[in-house]
Amino acid sequence: MRLSQELTGQWTLPILLSLDENGGRFTPLQNKLDIAPSRLSANLKKMVADGLLLHLSPQERRHPLLPEYVLTEKGRLHREAARAVQLSEEQIGQGRLSDKMWGMPILLTINFDHERFQEIRQSLDGITPRILSLRLQEFHNEGIICKQVLEEPRPSYLYRLEKQVQQPVQQLSIDLASLV
Repeated sequence: MRLSQELTGQWTLPILLSLDENGGRFTPLQNKLDIAPSRLSANLKKMVADGLLLHLSPQERRHPLLPEYVLTEKGRLHREAARAVQLSEEQIGQGRLSDKMWGMPILLTINFDHERFQEIRQSLDGITPRILSLRLQEFHNEGIICKQVLEEPRPSYLYRLEKQVQQPVQQLSIDLASLV
């Protein structure tokens, strides 16, 4: 679950998946992703701080004046996880769900039979009730999860994955567990 939380955010997956093919160099990566330099720089700094990337020193680079990054061991593990997330997103067919903060962790939590709001919230350390509520409503509107009303003992909801989403999320869960 923690691994899927670390992969959320608009640029984390694209950077992990594109880094090697661009030789880890800043400008080709920026051009490939069509991202503002300041945003790319901020994301790369965060990924270095998280231990996913190593910022090469001028002596280690192919060109001393051009910034260059390489994946660490943890980064390579996260890249494999990113590939699994990308595959599940393609199978679900609703775009890049990992772009949405807490998107994939919520789906994985529901997959593990945490179906009530409070169960989901308690399983996801750090999520706010507001964000959880917004994501659940968003996923319900997009047909990714279904929302069932329970009348007893007081009205509440059960959240479940829609049929077409169950298999890709279950496979993602298996793939991520195999990496940890």
